[in-house]
Amino acid sequence: MGNFKIPSIPPTTNKTIRFPNDVIEQVETAIQGKDCTFSAFVIAAVRAALENMEE
Repeated sequence: MGNFKIPSIPPTTNKTIRFPNDVIEQVETAIQGKDCTFSAFVIAAVRAALENMEE
């Protein structure tokens, strides 16, 4: 049996932002039926945008 390592959760900070309703609807449609939360989708999208800016 392999060694079990308790996963660490990265530090987070709460931020409140407002999204246009159409963007919320598009994100919710995109993640429907997938194992993904709204927050996880937004974080991944922001990271992709930041990486794209560096190129």
